[in-house]
Amino acid sequence: MDSSQSRPEGVLSVLDTDLYKLTMQCAVLQFFPKTHVTYKFTNRTPDMRLSREAFLWVQSQVEKLNDLFLSSEEHDWLKLQCPYLKPEYLEFIRHFRFNPSQHVKLQYVAVSETHGDINLLVEGLWVDTILYEIPLLALVSEAYFKFCDRDWSYKEQEEVAYEKGTKLLRGGCVFSEFGTRRRRDTETQHRVIQGLKRAAEECQDCSGKLTGTSNVYFAKQYDLQPIGTMAHEWFMGIAASENDYEDATRTGLRNWTKCFGKGVLAVALTDTFGTPAFLKIFGQPMPEELINHDAANTDSDTQKVPTYAEIFTGVRQDSGDPLEYINTMRKFYQTMNIPNGRTIVFSDSLNVDKCIEYKSNAEQAGFKPTFGIGTFLTNDFKSLSSGAKSVPLNIVIKLSSAEGHPAVKLSDDLGKNTGDQEEVEKAKKQLGYIGKHWEGGNEKSRWG
Repeated sequence: MDSSQSRPEGVLSVLDTDLYKLTMQCAVLQFFPKTHVTYKFTNRTPDMRLSREAFLWVQSQVEKLNDLFLSSEEHDWLKLQCPYLKPEYLEFIRHFRFNPSQHVKLQYVAVSETHGDINLLVEGLWVDTILYEIPLLALVSEAYFKFCDRDWSYKEQEEVAYEKGTKLLRGGCVFSEFGTRRRRDTETQHRVIQGLKRAAEECQDCSGKLTGTSNVYFAKQYDLQPIGTMAHEWFMGIAASENDYEDATRTGLRNWTKCFGKGVLAVALTDTFGTPAFLKIFGQPMPEELINHDAANTDSDTQKVPTYAEIFTGVRQDSGDPLEYINTMRKFYQTMNIPNGRTIVFSDSLNVDKCIEYKSNAEQAGFKPTFGIGTFLTNDFKSLSSGAKSVPLNIVIKLSSAEGHPAVKLSDDLGKNTGDQEEVEKAKKQLGYIGKHWEGGNEKSRWG
């Protein structure tokens, strides 16, 4: 690892997070402002543990979150670049402060003389705690590669990102950088985005396109579009808080549309409780309250009530077999008599070759594919001593409960079921969930 005292470290801003955390916080503020939740940290690479020195650094950085606030410049930029964020929310986030001493419980559990596990719990009102996930994950990853595994270098990281970006652009891929949560560190993400921007500037005649980054802070810094809509957490929190899996998707889609409007932030994540269960609701007509709210639809009593599938511009694939997903969505849209041209955003464990493969298959099925590429961009290194891959941490922070009820995620891959096992089985039974294993979805060896 290169050493330099001048490089930025830790979390740089309230906006140093993924856009979908802000959009969900906006919706939570409107519909669930008093909902109490918990979040739990999981290390899916348990053999990669932190030293006590690394833990103490994380602890100090978590305390520093208390110092972050939205600057006037950031507020004005957010208002201009994200017009879908409501004035009430912009006023809320203007005054938002992290309060880690109240919300975050962090404990080091030694398992040897040199290393240990982290117990990390976040607890509080949903609207107050929703922004912790991305900064905490980024800090744990940075700590590991700052103190525990230093056998790597920043050298050529910008060039590597440039080469990846160039291949994607020449391959006709439309893509965004999605790598904040598992970035090696802040400096790495800077270099990656610099490399991607340079590739885009030098490949303007390519059929592909760099559409932006999920990181709102870096979008502002590098004059890129912030990208994102919703995460599993939105549907998980609704299901847990209302203790109802069968109606959670309907409530989530209805409230999302009420918050942002028809066709706005309209890429739906389908796999929280399995795509088949989602599509049963996605294909249903919008409720009357949403139709009446739209003056354009009140002129004719005979006008057909649109379904959610018609007003959402596309879907996001985040688990299971991507090629099977393409086929599932093609059949669904055909059954709904919805013409070709819908978007599929692929965001699960991507690399250049996978993007090009999925692009070809999706286009043949009549879709417009786009790609959210994360860890492959912001944590792709080689060991200096051996030349082998320097394996990233596979860490997650998931919503654990809402209003005292366990929160779970089923997904389209049994290997990605998350949460209390008894509650997982309850949800499967209620929804008629039939799980599948995808050979490409092994969480323990996902990136090496």
